[in-house]
Amino acid sequence: MSLLGGLLSTVFERRYRGDKGAGQVSRPFVDLTVDLMRTTGEGTGMAVARAILDKFAASDDDEKLAFFRHLAEDLTISPSDVRTALDAYEQGQTKASYRAFMTAAEPPRQELIRRLNQVPGATRQLVAMRADLLRLGRGEAALDALDLDFRHLLSSWFNRGFLVLMPITWESPAHILEKIIAYEAVHAIDSWGALRARLEPADRRCFAFFHPAMPDEPLIFVEVALTGGIPGSVQGVLSEDRPVLEAEGADTAVFYSISNCQAGLASISFGNSLIKQVAADLSAALPNLKTFVTLSPIPGFAAWLEETEYDVPVGDVARLTGLTALYLTTAKRPDGLPRDPVARFHLGNGAEVHRLHAGADVSPKGMQQSHGVMVNYLYDLSRVSQNHERYAASSEIAASPEIRALTIAAEKAKA
Repeated sequence: MSLLGGLLSTVFERRYRGDKGAGQVSRPFVDLTVDLMRTTGEGTGMAVARAILDKFAASDDDEKLAFFRHLAEDLTISPSDVRTALDAYEQGQTKASYRAFMTAAEPPRQELIRRLNQVPGATRQLVAMRADLLRLGRGEAALDALDLDFRHLLSSWFNRGFLVLMPITWESPAHILEKIIAYEAVHAIDSWGALRARLEPADRRCFAFFHPAMPDEPLIFVEVALTGGIPGSVQGVLSEDRPVLEAEGADTAVFYSISNCQAGLASISFGNSLIKQVAADLSAALPNLKTFVTLSPIPGFAAWLEETEYDVPVGDVARLTGLTALYLTTAKRPDGLPRDPVARFHLGNGAEVHRLHAGADVSPKGMQQSHGVMVNYLYDLSRVSQNHERYAASSEIAASPEIRALTIAAEKAKA
Protein backbone atom coordinates (compact mmCIF):
# COMPACT_ATOMS: atom_id res chain seq x y z
CA MET A 1 0.00 0.00 0.00
CA SER A 2 1.36 3.46 -0.90
CA LEU A 3 2.02 6.09 1.76
CA LEU A 4 -0.82 8.24 0.40
CA GLY A 5 -3.17 5.27 0.39
CA GLY A 6 -2.25 4.45 3.96
CA LEU A 7 -2.85 8.04 5.10
CA LEU A 8 -6.22 8.21 3.36
CA SER A 9 -7.23 4.88 4.86
CA THR A 10 -6.29 6.10 8.33
CA VAL A 11 -8.30 9.32 7.92
CA PHE A 12 -11.26 7.33 6.61
CA GLU A 13 -11.13 4.88 9.48
CA ARG A 14 -11.02 7.67 12.06
CA ARG A 15 -13.96 9.41 10.41
CA TYR A 16 -16.20 6.39 10.49
CA ARG A 17 -15.06 5.10 13.87
CA GLY A 18 -16.05 8.42 15.45
CA ASP A 19 -19.40 9.53 16.77
CA LYS A 20 -21.36 7.70 14.07
CA GLY A 21 -19.96 4.39 15.28
CA ALA A 22 -20.16 5.03 19.02
CA GLY A 23 -22.07 2.27 20.80
CA GLN A 24 -22.84 0.34 17.60
CA VAL A 25 -20.81 -2.74 18.48
CA SER A 26 -22.91 -3.39 21.60
CA ARG A 27 -26.08 -3.79 19.50
CA PRO A 28 -27.36 -7.23 18.36
CA PHE A 29 -26.22 -8.52 14.96
CA VAL A 30 -29.82 -8.65 13.72
CA ASP A 31 -30.37 -4.96 14.39
CA LEU A 32 -27.06 -4.02 12.79
CA THR A 33 -27.71 -5.99 9.60
CA VAL A 34 -31.19 -4.50 9.26
CA ASP A 35 -29.73 -1.01 9.62
CA LEU A 36 -26.99 -1.70 7.09
CA MET A 37 -29.44 -2.95 4.49
CA ARG A 38 -31.80 -0.01 5.00
CA THR A 39 -29.35 2.86 5.28
CA THR A 40 -28.67 5.11 2.30
CA GLY A 41 -26.21 7.49 3.95
CA GLU A 42 -22.56 6.79 3.29
CA GLY A 43 -21.32 7.79 6.73
CA THR A 44 -23.93 5.86 8.66
CA GLY A 45 -23.55 2.82 6.41
CA MET A 46 -19.79 2.76 6.90
CA ALA A 47 -20.14 3.05 10.66
CA VAL A 48 -22.65 0.20 10.83
CA ALA A 49 -20.55 -2.00 8.52
CA ARG A 50 -17.48 -1.39 10.63
CA ALA A 51 -19.47 -2.22 13.78
CA ILE A 52 -20.56 -5.57 12.28
CA LEU A 53 -17.00 -6.47 11.31
CA ASP A 54 -15.57 -5.45 14.67
CA LYS A 55 -18.32 -7.24 16.58
CA PHE A 56 -17.78 -10.41 14.58
CA ALA A 57 -14.02 -10.31 15.12
CA ALA A 58 -14.56 -10.07 18.88
CA SER A 59 -17.21 -12.83 19.00
CA ASP A 60 -16.73 -16.37 20.25
CA ASP A 61 -17.61 -19.37 18.09
CA ASP A 62 -21.19 -19.63 19.35
CA GLU A 63 -21.83 -15.97 18.53
CA LYS A 64 -20.24 -16.35 15.11
CA LEU A 65 -22.38 -19.39 14.38
CA ALA A 66 -25.51 -17.46 15.40
CA PHE A 67 -24.50 -14.66 13.02
CA PHE A 68 -24.04 -17.10 10.16
CA ARG A 69 -27.42 -18.72 10.85
CA HIS A 70 -29.03 -15.29 10.83
CA LEU A 71 -27.59 -14.63 7.36
CA ALA A 72 -28.54 -18.11 6.15
CA GLU A 73 -32.12 -18.08 7.41
CA ASP A 74 -33.20 -14.44 7.44
CA LEU A 75 -31.34 -13.05 4.44
CA THR A 76 -31.92 -15.82 1.90
CA ILE A 77 -34.06 -15.75 -1.24
CA SER A 78 -37.85 -15.89 -1.18
CA PRO A 79 -38.95 -18.84 -3.35
CA SER A 80 -42.37 -17.25 -3.96
CA ASP A 81 -40.76 -13.98 -5.11
CA VAL A 82 -38.47 -15.92 -7.44
CA ARG A 83 -41.41 -17.84 -8.93
CA THR A 84 -43.43 -14.67 -9.42
CA ALA A 85 -40.52 -12.87 -11.07
CA LEU A 86 -39.75 -15.85 -13.30
CA ASP A 87 -43.37 -16.09 -14.41
CA ALA A 88 -43.31 -12.41 -15.32
CA TYR A 89 -40.06 -12.84 -17.23
CA GLU A 90 -41.44 -15.80 -19.19
CA GLN A 91 -44.47 -13.74 -20.18
CA GLY A 92 -42.38 -10.86 -21.40
CA GLN A 93 -38.57 -10.90 -21.54
CA THR A 94 -37.94 -7.23 -21.01
CA LYS A 95 -35.21 -5.31 -19.24
CA ALA A 96 -37.56 -4.61 -16.34
CA SER A 97 -38.75 -8.21 -15.96
CA TYR A 98 -35.18 -9.51 -16.15
CA ARG A 99 -34.02 -6.99 -13.54
CA ALA A 100 -36.87 -8.05 -11.26
CA PHE A 101 -35.91 -11.70 -11.66
CA MET A 102 -32.24 -10.99 -10.95
CA THR A 103 -33.20 -9.06 -7.81
CA ALA A 104 -35.45 -11.86 -6.56
CA ALA A 105 -32.91 -14.57 -7.34
CA GLU A 106 -30.06 -12.90 -5.45
CA PRO A 107 -30.21 -13.40 -1.68
CA PRO A 108 -30.04 -10.14 0.31
CA ARG A 109 -27.00 -11.45 2.17
CA GLN A 110 -24.89 -10.98 -0.97
CA GLU A 111 -25.65 -7.26 -0.89
CA LEU A 112 -24.91 -7.22 2.83
CA ILE A 113 -21.47 -8.72 2.21
CA ARG A 114 -20.82 -6.18 -0.56
CA ARG A 115 -21.71 -3.35 1.80
CA LEU A 116 -19.40 -4.77 4.45
CA ASN A 117 -16.60 -4.83 1.89
CA GLN A 118 -16.83 -1.06 1.35
CA VAL A 119 -15.03 -0.49 4.64
CA PRO A 120 -11.24 -0.09 4.32
CA GLY A 121 -9.52 -3.36 5.25
CA ALA A 122 -12.78 -5.31 5.10
CA THR A 123 -11.68 -7.72 2.36
CA ARG A 124 -9.14 -9.32 4.69
CA GLN A 125 -11.79 -9.59 7.42
CA LEU A 126 -14.32 -11.15 5.06
CA VAL A 127 -11.75 -13.75 3.98
CA ALA A 128 -11.22 -14.55 7.66
CA MET A 129 -15.00 -14.62 8.16
CA ARG A 130 -15.37 -17.26 5.45
CA ALA A 131 -12.62 -19.31 7.10
CA ASP A 132 -14.76 -19.30 10.26
CA LEU A 133 -17.81 -20.27 8.22
CA LEU A 134 -15.99 -23.24 6.70
CA ARG A 135 -14.73 -24.27 10.11
CA LEU A 136 -18.02 -23.92 12.00
CA GLY A 137 -20.70 -24.62 9.42
CA ARG A 138 -19.54 -27.72 7.59
CA GLY A 139 -22.38 -30.18 7.02
CA GLU A 140 -25.16 -27.76 7.94
CA ALA A 141 -27.17 -27.37 4.73
CA ALA A 142 -28.19 -23.75 5.16
CA LEU A 143 -24.62 -22.72 6.00
CA ASP A 144 -23.26 -24.67 3.04
CA ALA A 145 -25.63 -22.62 0.89
CA LEU A 146 -24.43 -19.42 2.58
CA ASP A 147 -20.86 -20.38 1.73
CA LEU A 148 -21.79 -20.46 -1.95
CA ASP A 149 -22.58 -16.74 -1.67
CA PHE A 150 -19.25 -16.00 -0.01
CA ARG A 151 -17.47 -18.10 -2.62
CA HIS A 152 -19.31 -16.38 -5.48
CA LEU A 153 -18.33 -12.90 -4.29
CA LEU A 154 -14.75 -13.77 -3.34
CA SER A 155 -14.23 -15.46 -6.71
CA SER A 156 -15.14 -12.16 -8.36
CA TRP A 157 -13.02 -10.03 -6.05
CA PHE A 158 -10.02 -12.36 -6.36
CA ASN A 159 -10.27 -12.73 -10.12
CA ARG A 160 -6.89 -13.35 -11.79
CA GLY A 161 -7.02 -9.87 -13.31
CA PHE A 162 -6.73 -8.34 -9.82
CA LEU A 163 -3.83 -10.51 -8.67
CA VAL A 164 -0.21 -9.37 -8.68
CA LEU A 165 2.63 -11.87 -9.12
CA MET A 166 5.64 -10.95 -6.99
CA PRO A 167 9.00 -12.68 -6.48
CA ILE A 168 9.85 -13.54 -2.88
CA THR A 169 13.56 -13.17 -2.15
CA TRP A 170 15.79 -13.15 0.89
CA GLU A 171 15.59 -9.34 0.67
CA SER A 172 11.77 -9.30 0.89
CA PRO A 173 10.27 -7.62 4.00
CA ALA A 174 10.60 -9.68 7.17
CA HIS A 175 6.85 -9.81 7.77
CA ILE A 176 6.39 -11.44 4.34
CA LEU A 177 9.19 -13.93 5.00
CA GLU A 178 7.62 -14.84 8.34
CA LYS A 179 4.39 -15.67 6.54
CA ILE A 180 6.19 -17.87 4.00
CA ILE A 181 7.53 -19.89 6.94
CA ALA A 182 4.11 -20.01 8.60
CA TYR A 183 2.12 -20.91 5.48
CA GLU A 184 4.47 -23.52 3.99
CA ALA A 185 2.21 -26.56 3.77
CA VAL A 186 4.24 -29.19 1.92
CA HIS A 187 7.80 -29.19 3.28
CA ALA A 188 8.02 -27.43 6.62
CA ILE A 189 10.56 -24.63 7.05
CA ASP A 190 11.96 -25.03 10.56
CA SER A 191 14.41 -22.12 10.72
CA TRP A 192 15.44 -18.85 9.12
CA GLY A 193 18.51 -20.67 7.80
CA ALA A 194 16.30 -23.20 6.03
CA LEU A 195 14.25 -20.37 4.52
CA ARG A 196 17.42 -18.62 3.36
CA ALA A 197 18.54 -21.82 1.62
CA ARG A 198 15.27 -21.81 -0.35
CA LEU A 199 15.41 -18.15 -1.38
CA GLU A 200 18.98 -16.83 -1.62
CA PRO A 201 20.93 -19.26 -3.86
CA ALA A 202 21.15 -18.54 -7.59
CA ASP A 203 19.27 -21.76 -8.41
CA ARG A 204 16.24 -21.07 -6.25
CA ARG A 205 13.13 -18.98 -6.88
CA CYS A 206 9.88 -18.26 -5.07
CA PHE A 207 6.81 -16.43 -6.40
CA ALA A 208 3.54 -15.44 -4.75
CA PHE A 209 0.21 -13.93 -5.75
CA PHE A 210 -0.95 -10.86 -3.82
CA HIS A 211 -4.18 -8.87 -3.96
CA PRO A 212 -4.23 -5.05 -3.72
CA ALA A 213 -6.74 -5.23 -0.87
CA MET A 214 -4.39 -7.53 1.09
CA PRO A 215 -0.92 -6.30 0.13
CA ASP A 216 0.84 -7.88 3.11
CA GLU A 217 -0.78 -11.32 2.78
CA PRO A 218 0.40 -13.84 0.17
CA LEU A 219 -2.53 -15.78 -1.27
CA ILE A 220 -0.52 -18.67 -2.69
CA PHE A 221 3.17 -19.21 -3.35
CA VAL A 222 5.33 -21.65 -5.26
CA GLU A 223 8.94 -22.61 -4.56
CA VAL A 224 11.10 -23.45 -7.56
CA ALA A 225 14.42 -25.27 -7.90
CA LEU A 226 16.48 -24.69 -11.05
CA THR A 227 18.28 -27.94 -11.83
CA GLY A 228 20.19 -29.89 -14.43
CA GLY A 229 17.72 -32.64 -15.31
CA ILE A 230 14.72 -33.86 -13.33
CA PRO A 231 15.56 -34.57 -9.66
CA GLY A 232 14.30 -37.70 -7.97
CA SER A 233 14.65 -36.77 -4.30
CA VAL A 234 13.07 -33.91 -2.40
CA GLN A 235 15.68 -34.30 0.33
CA GLY A 236 18.30 -33.61 -2.34
CA VAL A 237 16.41 -30.54 -3.51
CA LEU A 238 16.07 -29.22 0.04
CA SER A 239 19.61 -30.03 1.16
CA GLU A 240 21.44 -26.93 2.38
CA ASP A 241 24.78 -28.59 1.56
CA ARG A 242 24.06 -29.26 -2.11
CA PRO A 243 26.27 -27.62 -4.76
CA VAL A 244 24.65 -24.45 -6.12
CA LEU A 245 24.00 -24.34 -9.85
CA GLU A 246 24.23 -21.08 -11.75
CA ALA A 247 20.77 -20.22 -13.06
CA GLU A 248 22.01 -19.96 -16.65
CA GLY A 249 23.27 -23.54 -16.46
CA ALA A 250 19.89 -25.01 -15.49
CA ASP A 251 17.66 -26.75 -18.03
CA THR A 252 14.79 -27.69 -15.69
CA ALA A 253 12.50 -25.74 -13.38
CA VAL A 254 11.07 -27.88 -10.58
CA PHE A 255 7.97 -26.69 -8.73
CA TYR A 256 8.58 -28.59 -5.50
CA SER A 257 6.17 -26.86 -3.12
CA ILE A 258 2.89 -25.02 -3.67
CA SER A 259 1.11 -23.61 -0.63
CA ASN A 260 -2.29 -21.95 -0.34
CA CYS A 261 -2.13 -19.34 2.40
CA GLN A 262 -5.71 -18.25 3.12
CA ALA A 263 -8.18 -20.78 4.53
CA GLY A 264 -10.98 -18.35 3.68
CA LEU A 265 -10.14 -18.65 -0.02
CA ALA A 266 -10.48 -22.43 -0.16
CA SER A 267 -11.88 -23.70 -3.49
CA ILE A 268 -10.96 -20.41 -5.17
CA SER A 269 -8.13 -21.63 -7.35
CA PHE A 270 -5.06 -19.55 -8.06
CA GLY A 271 -2.63 -22.42 -8.63
CA ASN A 272 -3.45 -22.87 -12.30
CA SER A 273 -2.63 -19.27 -13.13
CA LEU A 274 0.35 -19.19 -10.77
CA ILE A 275 2.22 -22.13 -12.27
CA LYS A 276 1.58 -21.10 -15.86
CA GLN A 277 2.58 -17.49 -15.20
CA VAL A 278 5.76 -18.51 -13.36
CA ALA A 279 6.69 -20.97 -16.10
CA ALA A 280 6.18 -18.30 -18.75
CA ASP A 281 8.20 -15.72 -16.81
CA LEU A 282 11.05 -18.12 -16.11
CA SER A 283 11.12 -19.25 -19.74
CA ALA A 284 11.44 -15.64 -20.87
CA ALA A 285 14.15 -14.82 -18.32
CA LEU A 286 16.14 -18.05 -18.70
CA PRO A 287 15.88 -19.38 -22.28
CA ASN A 288 17.92 -22.47 -21.39
CA LEU A 289 15.01 -23.82 -19.35
CA LYS A 290 13.32 -26.49 -21.43
CA THR A 291 11.51 -28.63 -18.87
CA PHE A 292 8.93 -27.56 -16.27
CA VAL A 293 7.95 -30.22 -13.75
CA THR A 294 6.73 -30.65 -10.21
CA LEU A 295 8.19 -32.94 -7.59
CA SER A 296 4.92 -33.76 -5.89
CA PRO A 297 3.70 -35.82 -2.94
CA ILE A 298 1.08 -38.54 -3.41
CA PRO A 299 -0.98 -38.07 -0.26
CA GLY A 300 -3.61 -40.76 -0.83
CA PHE A 301 -1.47 -43.61 -2.09
CA ALA A 302 -0.75 -45.47 1.16
CA ALA A 303 -4.40 -45.31 2.26
CA TRP A 304 -5.50 -46.67 -1.15
CA LEU A 305 -3.06 -49.55 -0.85
CA GLU A 306 -4.51 -50.50 2.53
CA GLU A 307 -8.08 -50.35 1.22
CA THR A 308 -7.30 -52.45 -1.85
CA GLU A 309 -5.07 -54.85 0.13
CA TYR A 310 -2.31 -54.86 -2.45
CA ASP A 311 0.85 -56.53 -1.22
CA VAL A 312 4.08 -54.60 -1.70
CA PRO A 313 7.15 -56.69 -0.82
CA VAL A 314 9.83 -54.72 1.01
CA GLY A 315 12.45 -53.50 -1.47
CA ASP A 316 10.39 -54.35 -4.57
CA VAL A 317 10.75 -50.96 -6.29
CA ALA A 318 9.23 -52.12 -9.57
CA ARG A 319 6.09 -53.40 -7.83
CA LEU A 320 5.83 -50.22 -5.74
CA THR A 321 6.13 -47.83 -8.67
CA GLY A 322 3.78 -49.95 -10.76
CA LEU A 323 1.08 -49.74 -8.11
CA THR A 324 1.70 -46.00 -7.77
CA ALA A 325 1.15 -45.57 -11.51
CA LEU A 326 -2.00 -47.69 -11.25
CA TYR A 327 -3.27 -45.50 -8.41
CA LEU A 328 -2.60 -42.22 -10.18
CA THR A 329 -4.17 -43.26 -13.48
CA THR A 330 -7.10 -45.46 -12.41
CA ALA A 331 -8.14 -44.68 -8.81
CA LYS A 332 -11.20 -42.42 -9.13
CA ARG A 333 -13.77 -40.70 -6.96
CA PRO A 334 -17.49 -41.36 -7.57
CA ASP A 335 -17.57 -38.30 -9.85
CA GLY A 336 -14.95 -39.85 -12.12
CA LEU A 337 -12.11 -37.53 -11.18
CA PRO A 338 -8.80 -38.84 -9.80
CA ARG A 339 -8.89 -39.80 -6.17
CA ASP A 340 -5.59 -38.14 -5.37
CA PRO A 341 -6.05 -34.40 -4.58
CA VAL A 342 -2.63 -33.35 -5.89
CA ALA A 343 -3.26 -35.28 -9.10
CA ARG A 344 -6.62 -33.54 -9.56
CA PHE A 345 -4.94 -30.17 -9.18
CA HIS A 346 -2.12 -30.68 -11.67
CA LEU A 347 -4.09 -32.73 -14.21
CA GLY A 348 -6.81 -30.10 -14.11
CA ASN A 349 -4.14 -27.54 -14.96
CA GLY A 350 -3.10 -29.49 -18.05
CA ALA A 351 -0.05 -31.33 -16.72
CA GLU A 352 0.74 -34.98 -17.39
CA VAL A 353 1.81 -37.74 -15.00
CA HIS A 354 5.40 -37.96 -16.15
CA ARG A 355 7.77 -39.95 -13.92
CA LEU A 356 7.84 -41.74 -10.55
CA HIS A 357 10.64 -41.86 -8.00
CA ALA A 358 10.86 -44.46 -5.24
CA GLY A 359 12.63 -43.26 -2.10
CA ALA A 360 12.09 -39.66 -3.15
CA ASP A 361 10.69 -38.51 0.21
CA VAL A 362 12.05 -40.50 3.14
CA SER A 363 10.67 -38.11 5.76
CA PRO A 364 8.17 -39.61 8.23
CA LYS A 365 5.33 -37.82 6.41
CA GLY A 366 6.52 -39.02 3.01
CA MET A 367 6.83 -42.63 4.16
CA GLN A 368 3.44 -42.54 5.86
CA GLN A 369 1.44 -41.12 2.96
CA SER A 370 3.15 -42.69 -0.06
CA HIS A 371 5.86 -45.14 1.10
CA GLY A 372 8.40 -42.53 -0.01
CA VAL A 373 7.26 -42.36 -3.65
CA MET A 374 6.94 -38.97 -5.37
CA VAL A 375 5.78 -38.02 -8.85
CA ASN A 376 6.77 -35.49 -11.49
CA TYR A 377 3.88 -33.77 -13.23
CA LEU A 378 5.16 -32.31 -16.49
CA TYR A 379 3.98 -28.91 -17.69
CA ASP A 380 4.67 -29.07 -21.42
CA LEU A 381 3.72 -25.53 -22.40
CA SER A 382 2.89 -26.66 -25.93
CA ARG A 383 0.40 -29.27 -24.68
CA VAL A 384 -1.03 -27.83 -21.48
CA SER A 385 -4.17 -26.43 -23.13
CA GLN A 386 -4.85 -29.65 -25.03
CA ASN A 387 -4.39 -31.78 -21.90
CA HIS A 388 -6.65 -29.48 -19.91
CA GLU A 389 -9.43 -29.62 -22.52
CA ARG A 390 -9.39 -33.42 -22.62
CA TYR A 391 -9.37 -33.67 -18.85
CA ALA A 392 -12.23 -31.18 -18.52
CA ALA A 393 -14.32 -32.87 -21.21
CA SER A 394 -13.87 -36.52 -20.28
CA SER A 395 -11.54 -36.74 -17.24
CA GLU A 396 -8.86 -38.13 -19.55
CA ILE A 397 -5.55 -38.39 -17.70
CA ALA A 398 -2.46 -37.37 -19.66
CA ALA A 399 0.43 -39.71 -18.86
CA SER A 400 3.85 -40.40 -20.32
CA PRO A 401 4.65 -43.71 -22.08
CA GLU A 402 6.69 -44.69 -19.02
CA ILE A 403 3.68 -44.28 -16.73
CA ARG A 404 1.41 -46.10 -19.18
CA ALA A 405 3.81 -49.03 -19.28
CA LEU A 406 4.00 -49.21 -15.50
CA THR A 407 0.22 -49.15 -15.27
CA ILE A 408 -0.21 -51.96 -17.79
CA ALA A 409 2.37 -54.10 -16.00
CA ALA A 410 0.63 -53.54 -12.65
CA GLU A 411 -2.75 -54.44 -14.13
CA LYS A 412 -1.35 -57.67 -15.58
CA ALA A 413 0.23 -58.56 -12.25
CA LYS A 414 -3.11 -57.90 -10.52
CA ALA A 415 -4.90 -60.22 -12.94
